[in-house]
Amino acid sequence: MAKKPEKKEYKEHPSTPQRITDTLRENYMPYAMSVIVSRAIPEIDGFKPSHRKLLYTMYKKGLLNGNRTKSANIVGETMKLNPHGDGAIYETMVRLTRGNEALLNPFVDSKGNFGKVYSRDMAYAAPRYTEAKLDAFCAELFRDIDCDAVDFVDNYDGTMKEPSLLPTTFPNILASANTGIAVGMASNFCGFNLAEVCRTAIACIKDPAHDLLSTLPAPDFSTGGELIYDENEMRAIYESGRGSFKVRAKWEYQKKENIIEVTEIPYTTTIEAIIDKVAELAKAGKLREIADIRDETDLSGLKLAIDLKRGTDPDKLMAKLMKMTPLMDSFSCNFNVLIGGLPRVLGVRQVLDEWTAWRTECVRRRVYFDLNKKKDKLHLLHGLAKILLDIDKAIRIIRETAEEAEVIPNLMIGFGIDQIQAEYIADIRLRNINKEYILKRTQETEALEKEIKKLEEIVGSKAKIRNIIVAELEQVIKKYPSERRTKLVTAEAVPVFDETEHIEDYPVLLFLTREGYFKKITPQSFRMGSEHKLKDGDEIVWQAETTNKAEIIFLTNMQQAYKARLYDFDDCKASALGDYLASKLGMDEGETPVFAFQPGDYKGIMAVVFQNGKAARFSIDSFETKTNRRRLTGAYSGKSPAVQFFFPVDETTEITMFSTANRALTFRAGMLDIKASRSTQGVQAMVLRGKHTVTRAVRMEDAALTDNGRYRCRSIPSIGALLTDEDLPDKQLTL
Repeated sequence: MAKKPEKKEYKEHPSTPQRITDTLRENYMPYAMSVIVSRAIPEIDGFKPSHRKLLYTMYKKGLLNGNRTKSANIVGETMKLNPHGDGAIYETMVRLTRGNEALLNPFVDSKGNFGKVYSRDMAYAAPRYTEAKLDAFCAELFRDIDCDAVDFVDNYDGTMKEPSLLPTTFPNILASANTGIAVGMASNFCGFNLAEVCRTAIACIKDPAHDLLSTLPAPDFSTGGELIYDENEMRAIYESGRGSFKVRAKWEYQKKENIIEVTEIPYTTTIEAIIDKVAELAKAGKLREIADIRDETDLSGLKLAIDLKRGTDPDKLMAKLMKMTPLMDSFSCNFNVLIGGLPRVLGVRQVLDEWTAWRTECVRRRVYFDLNKKKDKLHLLHGLAKILLDIDKAIRIIRETAEEAEVIPNLMIGFGIDQIQAEYIADIRLRNINKEYILKRTQETEALEKEIKKLEEIVGSKAKIRNIIVAELEQVIKKYPSERRTKLVTAEAVPVFDETEHIEDYPVLLFLTREGYFKKITPQSFRMGSEHKLKDGDEIVWQAETTNKAEIIFLTNMQQAYKARLYDFDDCKASALGDYLASKLGMDEGETPVFAFQPGDYKGIMAVVFQNGKAARFSIDSFETKTNRRRLTGAYSGKSPAVQFFFPVDETTEITMFSTANRALTFRAGMLDIKASRSTQGVQAMVLRGKHTVTRAVRMEDAALTDNGRYRCRSIPSIGALLTDEDLPDKQLTL
């Protein structure tokens, strides 16, 4: 019998194709989980790992009560816990400093240039030039760190221990603003006022049904500003952990200098972003009221100066700037926090409940740690009390013991004590072996027993632990008073910017060319020079007279409609080419405008004549949209090329069509039913035979026919009438 060949184990070559699902599971998923759990999402103590490692390193260096040290020293030490480059660690530290002003309650007391959260270009100095230490406020982070309140874990190489969480005595997760982008999810916590957070936590502990808005009305930001307050909106954010609200800048008008001074801006923007946007709008001609804008920020704080032109209303201008620039910005909340290693989006009440449960366990572990310490001490004192009965016997046992190793066993036998007690007694100095010393020590026994009994009651009572948490929160409020920086204003008190109020209205003449150039010319300018400048072969195909505030809609060869306001176009002269609409309106490649009309109040009726002899009539209200959309698809049917558009038309409007068969047909628009859809193919108006098509269509009065009655039909479809010699195109040209 032939021997069955051994099955060779197949080893995958690096170049061998691998299933995408295996690649995701083996390579991408561990990376994604690492970013979510160990980098980007904060935990219930309010810190990401990078923050926690940095602050703990500073604590171990004695920087809570000591003097400041060079930031470079701190960064170097932190690298023992945080396996990242010095740049990333220092950047983390910068955000936590008092100088950067990113936090309402900074954790690092800094000296030197640490930049500003409200400035994009104000770079922080290198770590060799700056100094730092822990702020006194950090005592609330590390009070219980050495009392077994939290777990300690190995660092990345197993050479050190670091805390898994910091036992904060207040809900830092809400008090400190925090943002992070993980893989497939993100987190964005706004800051809240410290005193308000603590009062709310106390109220929720005492009454689970407490109304949060009564003690925690809204977020608070280190950059101040004014929060546009909407109670329903805020309740929704508090309940779901998601939502957004608006914050606007705080400003004052200096009448004497005719200057607006902005002293507080939204947390989500920077001075440079505001200046850039204002400059962009001014360049586009949309901010003619501003003469200059300057950044006058100095050691006294943020200041943005806006010089106004004479006659400018500062209130109306600021309402305009709030609408068009980041002087008013939105903050999007996403309260995503790690609970037990799992990311969860929680509402404010849920966050406080989770923090309270976690803090309860921290306090219980701390009390249990103190309890064991006192029990150990009491155990030693009980052994010392037995020696008090016969000090001479203890001395005799030690003196008569031949070997040092036998001292402890002999004391244990002689007094009936255990090894720990015997070790303690044997280590007492000779000068302390007197009744006075031993009596003083043993008198502590009664007090210790009372303290132990009290601690045991606390460990076994959830209510007493909650009372301790409440007392600590009250101490935080008392020790670190914090005034609200972001003021609250109701939506009703905020002036609404109406763009049309700030735009001058005046008569204008409109011209559209075949090549897609558009001109808006004032009558005065047109009277001074009415000769149009056009590209070779181009011609005016549409013109109208209206006002600067009117709306206009352009229809293109790709059956799309583009809506615009005339004030978005600059006034020009007839001697200029005008605006190229394809670029101005962002049209698709190869798309050109073929018709324009003014919708007015969207009450009119439009008619379209197609090359295949069909015609359609539909209401203009189908172009009206509730949202401010600029582009609409399906503006008209694309089954056959459009020959001409007519607007407005009514029941009596007469349209004349011409075909390649030298025929003409005049019909009333009322013969066409009004359709609900813009993309209707219409009905057959002119009967075409063979390969004949409609060449053009005009209003009857523009057809220049000698006998209009000859071509008028009573019903459609109709083949029309042959053009007479007088009405043939070549004859028309000779007229």
